[in-house]
Amino acid sequence: MAEKRDYYEVLGVSKNASDAEIKAAYKKMAIKYHPDRNPGDKEAEEKFKEAAEAYDVLRDPQKRQQYDQFGFAGMGGQGGFGGASMNMDDIFSMFGDIFGGRGGFGGFGGFGGFGGGGGGHTTYKGADLRLKVRLTLEEVATGVTKKFKVRKNVTCSACNGTGSADGKKETCSQCKGSGSVYKTINSMFGRMQTQTTCPSCNGTGSVIKNKCPKCGGEGVVNGEEIIEIAIPAGVDDGMVVTASGKGHAGKQNGVPGDIQVFIEVEPHKELIRNGQNLEYNLLLDVPTAVLGGSAEVPTIDGKVKIKIEPGTQPGKIMRLRGKGLPAVSGYGYGYGDLIVNIGVYVPRTLSKEENEMFERMRGSENMRPKAEEKESFFKRFKKIFE
Repeated sequence: MAEKRDYYEVLGVSKNASDAEIKAAYKKMAIKYHPDRNPGDKEAEEKFKEAAEAYDVLRDPQKRQQYDQFGFAGMGGQGGFGGASMNMDDIFSMFGDIFGGRGGFGGFGGFGGFGGGGGGHTTYKGADLRLKVRLTLEEVATGVTKKFKVRKNVTCSACNGTGSADGKKETCSQCKGSGSVYKTINSMFGRMQTQTTCPSCNGTGSVIKNKCPKCGGEGVVNGEEIIEIAIPAGVDDGMVVTASGKGHAGKQNGVPGDIQVFIEVEPHKELIRNGQNLEYNLLLDVPTAVLGGSAEVPTIDGKVKIKIEPGTQPGKIMRLRGKGLPAVSGYGYGYGDLIVNIGVYVPRTLSKEENEMFERMRGSENMRPKAEEKESFFKRFKKIFE
């Protein structure tokens, strides 16, 4: 299965794009790869579905916020509808406001007016950065702010990011400041006008004659920065936390990139993570299991004592409510539990006195399991390995 592309990349918009820009970008993609315009073209059909999946997430404020913070790893099944598994009729019914129904394009004789979209100047976008952070389970439980020293492109101080030594730019003579050039071609659909980025100014609509000597007209230089990133509580292995606008600076005061922080959680020496729940394997001695008493178990907040009932059997499970991990914001509520799996330690060697004590108990009826107890025990034992 092909790796999913970033939803913003699919639609060709920046991560701070407005709802209107996202809708316009999707409409442009939908027109380009619409099945009526590309009959029998499987690649176009997949791109059409891919764009629909991206739009389904980015048009919804809650889904978009979750995707921005955690990417695909944190979608929890909420975002997108699995591209290839979505049929065309479903897409048309979901996005009728875009298509106006299956036949909403009204044929292709008048497609010339669409060109390359709505035009507008190109804004440079800085590249994203990727970092990895290892967290302890205690940090996961509370959330933590981490500091990173990163080398990246920063705004040129000499020209304040403009790229111009004198702060001046001239209107591009080729596109007359529009950032786009047009070309009319004759096709089977009639006369079509295509719009492309101006090659002289790279779509910015202006050119710099007197370039800044420090940055060479780029508006950015290599630098170093200490960045603080807040990691929310409840994150898990493989999740990605995005710090918007903390990546490489964009050329000529463009849009800065993001920093994607990949989460790795260190194993805990005593507790085992299972989603929001934590598990602890408690091994009781024989007297405590038989007579009852108390035992100490670790939690994220420290040790707690639990009551052991007389006759506690191996395989029993105790649940401490709310002693697990918090849900990641937007992906659930409250805290998980601490699940205590109880086992009983049987000593391999005994002193003379201990041996005599157990010999005396060997003949006791209470030391022999009843038939129903044996059946119950082996059912529990079997369940552990299912």
